[in-house]
Amino acid sequence: QAQLVESGGGLVQAGGSLRLSCAASGRTFSNYHMGWFRQAPGKEREFVAAISRSGIGTDYVDSVKGRFTISRDNAKNTMYLQMNSLKPEDTATYYCAATRLYDMGRGLNEYGYWGQGTQVTVSS
Repeated sequence: QAQLVESGGGLVQAGGSLRLSCAASGRTFSNYHMGWFRQAPGKEREFVAAISRSGIGTDYVDSVKGRFTISRDNAKNTMYLQMNSLKPEDTATYYCAATRLYDMGRGLNEYGYWGQGTQVTVSS
């Protein structure tokens, strides 16, 4: 079973940047497609970005395209989310997730492993 631990969250002003990390252990990291999701207070958890096992394929929700970059280092068992030009509406708890399904998807129920989350707060 994969264990996932997020880090890198914090408080930042609008327009600033943060880099989230997701460290994985327990299984072969490169066997998993990985994803980032977020959940704002009072809202449902939503898809942010995903990356394929090899790191070649990526997918982003429209609201973060051009501002966020997902990447992974399979040698370090770590995934990243570089977040630039942050907006107050990006404020949420960010979760990393892993799936062994064939396809890299956007649905919450496609991911079987989840981290505990890291808080990102963007002030205006």
